[in-house]
Amino acid sequence: MNIRLTAAALAASVALAAGSAAATDLEVTHWWTSGGEAAAVAELAKAFDATGNKWVDGAIAGSGGTARPIMISRITGGDPMGATQFNHGRQAEELVQAGLMRDLTDVATAEKWKEIIRPSSLLDSCTIDGKIYCAPVNIHSWQWLWLSNGAFKTAGVDVPKNWDEFVAAAPALEKAGIVPLAVGGQPWQASGAFDVLMLAIGGKETFLKVFGEKDAEAAAGPEIAKVFKAADDARRMSKGTNVQDWNQATNMVITGKAGGQIMGDWAQGEFQMAGKKAGEDYTCLPGLGVTEVIATGGDAFYFPLLKDEEKSKAQAALASTLLNPATQVAFNLKKGSLPVRGDVDLAAANDCMKKGLDILAKGEVVQWTDQLLSADSQKQKEDLFSEFFANPSITPEDAQKRFVDIIASAD
Repeated sequence: MNIRLTAAALAASVALAAGSAAATDLEVTHWWTSGGEAAAVAELAKAFDATGNKWVDGAIAGSGGTARPIMISRITGGDPMGATQFNHGRQAEELVQAGLMRDLTDVATAEKWKEIIRPSSLLDSCTIDGKIYCAPVNIHSWQWLWLSNGAFKTAGVDVPKNWDEFVAAAPALEKAGIVPLAVGGQPWQASGAFDVLMLAIGGKETFLKVFGEKDAEAAAGPEIAKVFKAADDARRMSKGTNVQDWNQATNMVITGKAGGQIMGDWAQGEFQMAGKKAGEDYTCLPGLGVTEVIATGGDAFYFPLLKDEEKSKAQAALASTLLNPATQVAFNLKKGSLPVRGDVDLAAANDCMKKGLDILAKGEVVQWTDQLLSADSQKQKEDLFSEFFANPSITPEDAQKRFVDIIASAD
């Protein structure tokens, strides 16, 4: 991360983008609606508007699980937006195969995306049959445990350094009237928490064997049984959360009503909006303090195929703007994620973001479940863990058996 962006360089890049397309309105749909997310989106809109075009915001509340079906329905129903967020991976695979999405290979080639996007797996996830269909904008890693320093002080125990210490501290937190682990009611939160436990406790090799190779025998094995034991601990510790949205659960940590939350690095945006400082007000443990590996999942923008030539030009301008160095810095600092370019300066990054950058620099990365599993398999997994966290009568053993069936039929 060694290139410092100057005002002159930014002005030149904006002027170049502005000259590349006639001005037009472009509707952009996404599910970034929390305070921190909205601040980050504003940076994308500002950069695109500087090209002479106009970002028409199409935010859909309720997270990706709510937004994606709406986005897909519009595209397949003949009412496409100009651009739309998905997680880079397999969520738009069927739309591409149906010929409904624009091929961005010309833009990617002209701007040398293969040379600047790191790790290369990000662009690989945008590539189908040798053609590039999306523009990655960030690296979002799920593998974080966010801890309220104030909550542990209130409970009279030290801030944990790893998952086992966190579990051991749970009784003290409960005695102080603090929910140990905040897990919101949306299915993807419970499923994501399990996936994080899988990577941290099961390890990278086991994680890839199960989700990458779809090895049902490994999914039925003793290593995964340990993961389900940890998920049972997480379920017990999350009792009493009583919120639905992920950012509401994050707010419980921010306000000291919860000891911690397993959530992606997008939670940093909420801490930042609340004026909290990493290392002082809150602590972040990548890989739950057990396995310091981060996934190279994240967000990308796809562009539905449009008949309007001017809007098509605006699409190209937006794709270019999203990968612009200045845009990458401004957006990711607000979002809490890491940039997809390896040549931008992030001197302003906080302690938690720097931890992520260090792990990325060491190459301790893995593809995430959005990239390894189809949308249908992901949905089955979400349904299982949503039920598991909500229903204590489901034993870890029974849940593991159902999980094995999902992996056995996964694509």
